[in-house]
Parts: sequence; structure tokens; C-alpha cells
Amino acid sequence: MEIYIVNQITEADYGCEETDRKEPTALLKLRLDSIEDNPVNEKYVEVPESELEKKGIAEEKKVIIASDGKVLKYVRVVAAVIKDEYKIFATARGYGENKGRWEFPGGKIEEGETPQQALIREIKEELTAIIEVGELIDTIEYDYPDFHLSMDCFWAELTEGELILREAKSAKWLTLDKLDSVDWLPADRLLIDKIREGMRTK
Repeated sequence: MEIYIVNQITEADYGCEETDRKEPTALLKLRLDSIEDNPVNEKYVEVPESELEKKGIAEEKKVIIASDGKVLKYVRVVAAVIKDEYKIFATARGYGENKGRWEFPGGKIEEGETPQQALIREIKEELTAIIEVGELIDTIEYDYPDFHLSMDCFWAELTEGELILREAKSAKWLTLDKLDSVDWLPADRLLIDKIREGMRTK
């Protein structure tokens, strides 16, 4: 998967013949992430203007081009699979269109942070507790309708404090046989088999 940075956004022709669009469109000038400006590494993509705000696409933001050709904002996050013997901690989202669906706690990686630092900060902010971050379980790549999620998922253990919900609607400790008992968010569901495998071998 190639990650691009939006260099420039300009107006494109109305109803471009090549894309057969019948609404105002914008032309995105993209460059490969971590590579200096070079015409060889540039790509031009046309998108409906209405999608820019909806998908959070702006200059200097990271995007990917999905398999269907759509441009999606690239969002990198971390998640903690907090375990206590043979139980793992899950939270139900307390906001937005996915309110009530279940996920592993975590959040976005801020500029200058390592994934592990971001995870410790996010858990302290969301759950008031301190964790020790363990091994990487997997990196989940998933295309939601309006963005691409890249989620680094780590084993973690509680080392200080109690898990107190500040943002989540509710929470549960789930045993192996209960992992399928909740309505997971799509990206988080992709991690379940790896968690089963990992907990059985630990």
C-alpha cells in the first residue's frame, strides 16, 4: 500500500470526460510520503469537491488510493489489548455513528510520538490508568467509507490505577469464549483470531 501526501488542491473541469463525473471536481496533486518532490513520484487524481470536507482531505494530509480508485484519508492509530490472565478488556464507543459498537481502547498517534508512547498517553486520557505496552499483535489495515485506518495493536497490562471510563459508553472483560458476544467495529473484528491464538499460547 502506497501512502501519499496531498501537495496541492486545485479546481478541475466541470464534468471531466475522463472520469465521467457530472459535478464540480477538484484535482489533487499527490506525492509519495517520505520522498522529496520529484515529478516521477507525483500523481494527479480527480475527486468530487463534495468529498474533500466529508473525507477530511486537505493539503499536507496523508491519503491512500483504495483498490476501487477512491481517495481516502490515511489515519494511523494504536490500540491496546489489555489482558488479565485469560480475559481482555473491550470498550463500547460512546459517540458518533458507531456509538455502542465495541473496540479496543486507543487513539491517534500524535506527531513525534512512537506508537507505544501514544498508547500509554491515550489509555491514561481515556481510562485514567497506566499500562505497560507489550508485543505488537498485528497492524490492521481497513478501508472505512470515508478513510483508511492503519491500526497498530499491542498486548498491554495494567500497572497502575483503575480502568475508569471517560469517553466510552461501557466496558467488559471478555474471556476467550465470549469474544464473539459483542458487536465489534469492523477493523477490530479482524484482530479477534490473532487474540485467540495469542492467548492460547501465552
